[in-house]
Amino acid sequence: MTKRLSFILVLVFSFSCATDRPSGKTEAEALYKEALGLVEEGHYQFAQERLNEIKSKYPYSFYATHAELLAADILYKQESFVEAASAYTLFKDFHPKHEKIDYVIWRVAESYNEQIPTFDRDLTPAFQAIKYYREVISRFPKSKYIKNAREKIDFAEEKIRAKEQYIADFYFKTKEYSAAEYRYRDILKTFHRPKSFIDHAKVRLVKSAYNQKKIDECKKYFKSYYPSLDAESQEMINQLEECK
Repeated sequence: MTKRLSFILVLVFSFSCATDRPSGKTEAEALYKEALGLVEEGHYQFAQERLNEIKSKYPYSFYATHAELLAADILYKQESFVEAASAYTLFKDFHPKHEKIDYVIWRVAESYNEQIPTFDRDLTPAFQAIKYYREVISRFPKSKYIKNAREKIDFAEEKIRAKEQYIADFYFKTKEYSAAEYRYRDILKTFHRPKSFIDHAKVRLVKSAYNQKKIDECKKYFKSYYPSLDAESQEMINQLEECK
């Protein structure tokens, strides 16, 4: 497609939008309605232009706040999740009593949730997502986003647990037992479920102390954790006679 043809198409599109514009009591309302229609049609760039016009020409209009939120929604729809998280957070800070504030906080969480990588990479977005999902749950117990927030927290926490176990197991397999002991102990302080995950950390903690010849520590761990382990996990440390 040539530059000339592209320019002509833009003009045609713009003219079409101009002639079929929705009406409004004010110019700001008309621009906002036009932006909404453009978003529905997937014309995000043109919609953003209308919102920018509201921001620059009618900053104190009733629709200026609506335009801010819609601009954040556009970023989210474009999968610009880093920018969307910032935009929603900024909206939250400037409009803490907005009628859709539960939606805004939920969208902040969703924006971070979409940034969660595989568990072997930096999981800061997972912690951020959990933070904002929990804010929705604690502040808005009747919000329609509660169920979704709880499900997403479970997803993010699973990623975090997987990473913590991956690191601890790495130290254990490479015979860095002191580092492994520290990691497994931290897991048991931080997490309380699921049982299989907790039992794995308990068994490895006992073995880490044993492999360092820290018999007193091994006995302490054995005494604390053995009764709560399932039969298979108990069998894994039964062989450590010195620790019983």
